[in-house]
Amino acid sequence: MSLDLDPVNFAETGQGWDDVMDAAVQFRRYLHRHPELSWQETETANAIRAALDQLGIAWRACAKTGTVATIAAAKPGRHVALRGDIDALPIFEKSGRGWSSTRDGVMHACGHDGHTATLMAAAVWLKRHEDALPGPVSLLFQPAEEGGHGAREMIADGALKGVDAVFGWHNWPAIPFGKAVCPEGPVMAGNGTFRINVTGVGGHASQPEACRDPVLAAAAITLALQQVVSRRIRPQHPAVLSVTSIEAPSLQTVIPETATIGGSIRIARAEDRAVINGLIDDIARDTAKAYGVEAEVEIFPRYEATVNHPEASAEMRGALADELGPDWHDSQIPVPIMASEDFSYFLGEVPGAFALIGADDGEDHDSPCHSPLYDFNDRLIPVAARCFARLAGAPLPNAATVQHKEQSAPEALQD
Repeated sequence: MSLDLDPVNFAETGQGWDDVMDAAVQFRRYLHRHPELSWQETETANAIRAALDQLGIAWRACAKTGTVATIAAAKPGRHVALRGDIDALPIFEKSGRGWSSTRDGVMHACGHDGHTATLMAAAVWLKRHEDALPGPVSLLFQPAEEGGHGAREMIADGALKGVDAVFGWHNWPAIPFGKAVCPEGPVMAGNGTFRINVTGVGGHASQPEACRDPVLAAAAITLALQQVVSRRIRPQHPAVLSVTSIEAPSLQTVIPETATIGGSIRIARAEDRAVINGLIDDIARDTAKAYGVEAEVEIFPRYEATVNHPEASAEMRGALADELGPDWHDSQIPVPIMASEDFSYFLGEVPGAFALIGADDGEDHDSPCHSPLYDFNDRLIPVAARCFARLAGAPLPNAATVQHKEQSAPEALQD
């Protein structure tokens, strides 16, 4: 069954917490059906801005498709920023949900629809309790997290002006629902990619002595690169170097002239980036020379590690403990996880913290992010929205009511 979901009119949402959560779930599923890639989130931005207008929340465009909204702007207290990312991925959805993507090859496969809906739920609640807030709250609806450096561009456009602390989160299907992680220090890794172009001399496969085989050299380079982390990086420093592709198109009887190696690195410490990058370059060039070919190396730095600040991470852990209970911490998940996040840009500018909150409730929410089978767990919206409300200093709804509504999605929205 496919649901024809319309954009939510938040001005018509009931006053209770449960009403806000129902509307947020509907908004999330509307966004899921209409995903947009990084820097193309025009309709998504329009839906966000229309909802803010309905709520009477002042906003401005930031970094093209991004939006910065502010509540209680004149308050004298600490200025808190809360972030939700809005972009989707170039993936064909196979989740089978009633709210599946209507756009072939584009899918909210990382839960940014849920992050956006959570931030909107928080916006509704914070606006309704604006007089009770101790200080200003900025809502950062960020584009282009998926490799597009959207956080960097929002910062350049003034998104953090006057902000004293910034908080964010990500759903994580590898963590059980009701658990989370939020360490002091690195929570997610920095990353980068590389491309190695190997050039030899092509020719007939029956005359290898007349050729200089780039395929053989590429294979040797690949094997050598696998030893970088195990032999050249301290075991106490988490790092990953993965060769993810070797391309050398040719016929079965032809040794090609070129081969291309592609791969990715992940680091928890900024100082390891230069070491690994230098070793990739040295190993590729020296190994190529040993095989009589040449190698050109291109390295593309992406995001730095997402590093939580001490006081802010303690504050976030307190919110998680208040929300999930004293056993909230998942000690089975090693941190930092080696995925990356451009929230690192925000944490490089002002104090803040980022949490990973568990999504796996045993009800088909265990597919990993970036999988075509993935779907965001809507039960996370009230959990994360209440954490945001706590961090902003807003009053909270009755816990018994929240517990009742957490058990399932609104009946009209069930698949």
